[in-house]
Amino acid sequence: MSDSSPRLERTDTPDGPCVRLLGRWGAAQLGTRAQWRALSVQLRGQRAAAGLGWDLRGLEWLDHVGAQLLWNHWGRAWPERLALDASQRAMLDRVARLSCTAAPPEPWRLADQIDRLGTLVMHGVDHARHLLLLVGQLLLDSLRVLRAPRRAPWRDVSGHLYSMGAMALPITALVGFLIGVVLAYLMSLQLRQFGAEAFIVNILGISLIRELGPLLGAILVAGRSGSAITAQIGVMRVTEELDAMSVMGIPHGFRLVLPRALALAIAMPLISIWTTLAALAGGMLAADMAMGISPAYFFEAMPAAVKLGNLWLALSKSVVFGTLIALIGCHWGLRVKPNTQSLGEGTTASVVTSITVVIIVDAVFAVVFKNVGF
Repeated sequence: MSDSSPRLERTDTPDGPCVRLLGRWGAAQLGTRAQWRALSVQLRGQRAAAGLGWDLRGLEWLDHVGAQLLWNHWGRAWPERLALDASQRAMLDRVARLSCTAAPPEPWRLADQIDRLGTLVMHGVDHARHLLLLVGQLLLDSLRVLRAPRRAPWRDVSGHLYSMGAMALPITALVGFLIGVVLAYLMSLQLRQFGAEAFIVNILGISLIRELGPLLGAILVAGRSGSAITAQIGVMRVTEELDAMSVMGIPHGFRLVLPRALALAIAMPLISIWTTLAALAGGMLAADMAMGISPAYFFEAMPAAVKLGNLWLALSKSVVFGTLIALIGCHWGLRVKPNTQSLGEGTTASVVTSITVVIIVDAVFAVVFKNVGF
């Protein structure tokens, strides 16, 4: 070990045992792994000694890193016997003054945990109540449209159909096509082991038409359009447009919620069919390349493998998915506070909630309608 390396040397003095610090106690030396390990071993050997003195006058160099190391080793308290010069005393004083002691952790109490759980439950009930109000208002607005169709906001519905439906076709087709390719390749590896390559039509047809097509489309729309709905309404809150609408007597439900819910309820079944067709195209291409099953066989065997009830179930689910995504997006948008942080949090919560609710509702449909289409 070189003379400049940080080290300890224990000596006996008339006042008792004392530890002399030698070398350079700086960031350059303590940043070296070998020297740090050697010094850590020496420091641990001096930790349990009681009444131990410390002599820093033999140090060649001491900076704030070495001073912090010593201060932490002393338990952030001055030792009883300490020999040092004025500059070292100033360095240690500054480290002691600026070192922050972490607050002790709060003791675990059952009452606090119950209180936190109750707070979460109350927040959940508040969100559920607001969503229920949105659903009820949507039903009332739908009756108003049926009574006076000419006064409905059809221009808004048309614009949302284009932005949420037509503009979502490229990404849903791409994702659906790739999912179909992946499913066909993975299933071909398993079906080939049993000589059951022909059953890929049944597996792809049922899984894509009944489940994955509507689910994939809904998840993509939730991430794309659900976040856009929340951001649009949230910006209206930040810019006080919602307050202006309330002052002018324009109902939020009829002008904001109804057009988006109606547009997504119409667009989602079409997006579901589009995504399913793209996924089937990818599956047929992969099956042709991996197992030699031609697309003509798919077109011939698909009607017998997949009954019409699966398609109607998929379309029904898609209508529910679209309505729920629009309602959840509007719900979080209307609850945004007039600041940008709340806008970001609301958009994130909208996407997460929409995707979670879509998956839960899909599971409910799978259990309730398990005998449909088989």
